[in-house]
Amino acid sequence: MARKLVADLLYWRDVPKTGLVFTGLVVGLACLFQLSAISVLSNLGLSIMAFTLPVRLLYKAMTVVHLSDGEHPFQSYLDEDSTLTDEDTVRVVEKIVLLIATLITELKRLFFIDSVVDSVKFILLLYLLTYVGVQTNGLTLVISGVICAFSLPLAYRLQRERIDNIIKAVKLLMTRVTEIVELVVSLAKPPPASAPAPSPAPTPKLKLKAK
Repeated sequence: MARKLVADLLYWRDVPKTGLVFTGLVVGLACLFQLSAISVLSNLGLSIMAFTLPVRLLYKAMTVVHLSDGEHPFQSYLDEDSTLTDEDTVRVVEKIVLLIATLITELKRLFFIDSVVDSVKFILLLYLLTYVGVQTNGLTLVISGVICAFSLPLAYRLQRERIDNIIKAVKLLMTRVTEIVELVVSLAKPPPASAPAPSPAPTPKLKLKAK
């Protein structure tokens, strides 16, 4: 259910809803440049209440003067089941634990050089991130991530064939580079020490029997 809702938002299947969510996220994150997170969340809550409370009071007044049947204006939102069953809770916790364990295992493999090629690529990534950290901050990256999350799926859907060709070319290039690096690493390794030749077996001496 949640996965389908996220997919509908990212692929702009409901344009008004996606536009509202996208605009709210970008504006809210941009406000964090000038205000604290507590101030942004408080003002967001007040803005929602400034809309919902008058609407609820209006419907209540219309019910009093018999202009409405007393239906709650936000009953559809109140009826949505947002609770998690025991199975759902266990499934979510298992996924989180598995994700953390996988992340720790992968970091150990990279930091302690289980694969030279993967560790070299990880070093290059960390080196590039040092330049990114100098030029920008985490909040800017989060805003950029939100914009990419809402724009890239739509762009892929509109230009799928061209993007697939580009991805195939990049994968082929990465495969060739990886093969070259592995070849260089294998040539740089010292050859294995040759095993010492076995010593010849002693020749048995025949004893002559005295007549």
